[in-house]
Amino acid sequence: MRGYFGVGIEGVSKPMNLGNLVRIAHAFDASFFFSIAPRLNLSKANSDTSNAEGVLPFYSFEKPDDFRLPLGCRLVGVEITDDAVELPRFRHPTRAAYVFGAERYSLSPQVLAACEFVVKIPTRFSINVGMAGAIVLYDRLINLGGYGGRPITPGGGDADLPPVHNWGAPKAKPRDY
Repeated sequence: MRGYFGVGIEGVSKPMNLGNLVRIAHAFDASFFFSIAPRLNLSKANSDTSNAEGVLPFYSFEKPDDFRLPLGCRLVGVEITDDAVELPRFRHPTRAAYVFGAERYSLSPQVLAACEFVVKIPTRFSINVGMAGAIVLYDRLINLGGYGGRPITPGGGDADLPPVHNWGAPKAKPRDY
């Protein structure tokens, strides 16, 4: 896959949701993770069992005006708005940063104004931020990861398969006995 992407959240206040989104970003091979106006420290990512903080660069911005991205990186807001593009109809930029709203809040008007694109997941109601992150990043992988079109008939097929995955075995934390 060409390009890179980062994942971030605005106004996060729940350690489990932060950890879940960080772990998902790490699992999908994000290049960096960021927070905007966090209500807790990024080191409080309780459910990040992948130790992403030791692998991914983490950036924290105190307020939306402080937020910065690498040159050429396009900001994609994930939010339910009337003018948001439905995710299945969205072509992902090769260099992108995806920003999600926190648990009980939408993206702020300042962050929405900074977004070049706003996408929404076509669900009947809002879902957990970690789940939303997984759906968006899976959609990015399917669209930009070298996977060909789906087979015409049900089931799998050998046509247009990507190279075999060889990142190694999952890492597990040692048990504390």
